[in-house]
Amino acid sequence: MKKIIYYVASSLDGYIAGKDDDISQFILQGKGVEKYQKDLQVFQTVIMGRKTYEFGYQYGLQPGEPAYPNMEHYIFSNNMKLENCSEQVHILPLSMIKINEIKQTSSTDIYLCGGGEFASWLLENDLIDMLIIKLNPVILGEGTRLFGSSKINKSWTLTEKESFDDGMLILTYIK
Repeated sequence: MKKIIYYVASSLDGYIAGKDDDISQFILQGKGVEKYQKDLQVFQTVIMGRKTYEFGYQYGLQPGEPAYPNMEHYIFSNNMKLENCSEQVHILPLSMIKINEIKQTSSTDIYLCGGGEFASWLLENDLIDMLIIKLNPVILGEGTRLFGSSKINKSWTLTEKESFDDGMLILTYIK
């Protein structure tokens, strides 16, 4: 069975976006970002929540089109409706059965693109296998939390740490 890997940028205080979904204070270029972009090339499957998919609209993503051309997309939402979806884009209701089917049938590990509430649900259902955090040297103070409203208490093991000249760290954890 393939792993779900939550690979995400975070502030020092645990936000994946600031107020009004602002990501402008995150490091958006440099060697750490290049590593992230290269790492994404190994995934052929991506899962995300509705808000994360719609976040792409402000960067030119057209509704129904894949955000990552090399990946099969599964967008989990109980109320999203899109017409004329690409064959790569599937909208599904939140379901542990569907998540487990994807884990069993995916040809690669699965990229969890976000966001906070969807990641919260996955965490609370013990469905995230690995965390890769692009830790940015910034405190946002408010916004979208890394694990949404989850209150779960869980320990993870640090398996890899990379640091970059701009202050970004990429931290890899397993459960």
